[in-house]
Amino acid sequence: MSWTEDRVDVLKKLWAEGHSASQIAKQLGGVTRNAVIGKVHRLGLSGRATPSRPVKRPPRLARPKPQLQTEGTVQAQTSSPTDENRIRRSDQQAILSALAPAPVADGEAATILTLRDSMCKWPIGDPADPQFAFCGRKSDCGPYCAEHAKVAFQPQRKRERKREDEQEARKIAG
Repeated sequence: MSWTEDRVDVLKKLWAEGHSASQIAKQLGGVTRNAVIGKVHRLGLSGRATPSRPVKRPPRLARPKPQLQTEGTVQAQTSSPTDENRIRRSDQQAILSALAPAPVADGEAATILTLRDSMCKWPIGDPADPQFAFCGRKSDCGPYCAEHAKVAFQPQRKRERKREDEQEARKIAG
């Protein structure tokens, strides 16, 4: 599409009347909004007879906040340790003490320099303490001896329950 004198005259007239570039493009046909904008700038038609102004809308009113109902509501109860929880804690302590491995005999502990692949790598003491050492007993498979492996590798409760449920289902089915 070329800009003929007739089309330029129509463009100038519509622009002066305050039409938008999109409206002018539709009336001219075969031309895009961006082409109209480019031609307006090349012609130097920056001033408008009626500049477009944003339509002023009335301010939005805030929605009223819902009234809180105080009748019939239930207060949240604070949780406090129950006797049942205390029993569980004492059971846990008993289990942990039962699982605790036998103390390392003198001479068995290994330092970082004497530790080998076939030795238990269970840390004993505070790493910042100069007396810090590793268990050092023979490890059959993995990084720990049998006693420390029991403490380190415990199956998750969900897995245990799932296994028990599967075993029970097999007993019923079979």
